[in-house]
Amino acid sequence: MDSITQHDRLILRSLAQKQVEYAHSPQNERILKKWDALAHERRETPTVRLLFSNFTHEVITPRLQCEGETARKVEWTLLSTLVGRELFDDDTPISPSFEVHWDTWVSPFGTQPQITRASGKHAMGFHIDPVVEDLKEDFSMLEGGNFGVNRQKTLERTALAEDLFGDILPVRMAMGSLPGCITNPLVSLMGMENYYCAMYDYPDLLHQVMDMATKIYENYYDFLEKEKLLVPTCGISPVSQESFAFNSELPEHNVTKTTQCWGFLESQETTAVSPETFGEFVFPYQDRLVKRFGLLSYGCCERVDAIWPDYLSKWKNLRKLSVSPFNKEPQVGEYLRGTQVVYYSKPRAEFVTNPGPMDEEALRKYFKGVCEAASGCLFEMAQREVGTIFGDYQRGRRYVEIARECIDQYWKP
Repeated sequence: MDSITQHDRLILRSLAQKQVEYAHSPQNERILKKWDALAHERRETPTVRLLFSNFTHEVITPRLQCEGETARKVEWTLLSTLVGRELFDDDTPISPSFEVHWDTWVSPFGTQPQITRASGKHAMGFHIDPVVEDLKEDFSMLEGGNFGVNRQKTLERTALAEDLFGDILPVRMAMGSLPGCITNPLVSLMGMENYYCAMYDYPDLLHQVMDMATKIYENYYDFLEKEKLLVPTCGISPVSQESFAFNSELPEHNVTKTTQCWGFLESQETTAVSPETFGEFVFPYQDRLVKRFGLLSYGCCERVDAIWPDYLSKWKNLRKLSVSPFNKEPQVGEYLRGTQVVYYSKPRAEFVTNPGPMDEEALRKYFKGVCEAASGCLFEMAQREVGTIFGDYQRGRRYVEIARECIDQYWKP
């Protein structure tokens, strides 16, 4: 770890001070009230955010001022916290503390994937080069999943933050949602075609693979409990798919069991199989993991409408469901209307990513359908899968404004 110069230290302390000011501002109080309504199942004013994880080169990199490598990493984190407020004026809550997470990991399989990524400065495409071609012949390559923690790295990160700006921005241990995804890392090793063929060619072996990975996660949860690595997952703590853990059901202190924490699952890789096939090869193993969670957030880009009635609806601790544009959104709205489950909308991104001026008329028409579908539901809107806003922060801000206007006009509690 390189030393941090006085020049960089002043920059970081200034950002820390800015975060504290934002966190205690009247605007943040209004935003927190929106999240509190969701947490307590009140259908009031839905939250709207524009998420930038796929275009950080436009909103973070150009704004970095620190010179040292370590300082730039800390600056990156601080700037990331402020993007929603400073650039887009969205409903991203600002924490009054700097969060540090235990450096833990879990890998359900013992082999690393081989990925070929697209060339180009900001290209995001990739190709999976399967390392498991035939499940029967290559089964042993999947064995050996592991997990662990790097306590020293965590303590060093904590000490660094305390030294830099702990007197301004308190440092807090936080934790994201518990992981449990299996099909994504499996497809990263097999490729989609080999994975789908294995359902037909080697169903028994595929069940062994799913059971093996599930046991790794179960043992990982036991490890977190035994090593006292669990932290409350409430409030501004992150939940996978770039959301937050606001709720009124999980403990805010003294967490000792994973059943007191948020968990996250998804299986977008099986979105093309029948509900019955999902029920055979995925659901039984997810169901085991769900029993280890206090609350659950589910889904990425997959369809959930087809698997809701017979499968997802069975989980009584489900509180947040990802609703991508690949779903029959009005159908999902019917399923979730009046329930405890947040309709976590991820609208189509092309309205903001298409070159040229935004087609505001088309955008409003689209948002009208989303808002009508989510009417009567606990509603959270987060625009993900955005690859660019062409460096135009006002474009992003206007997008958020239109989303809010459409919610005010078309969404009904």
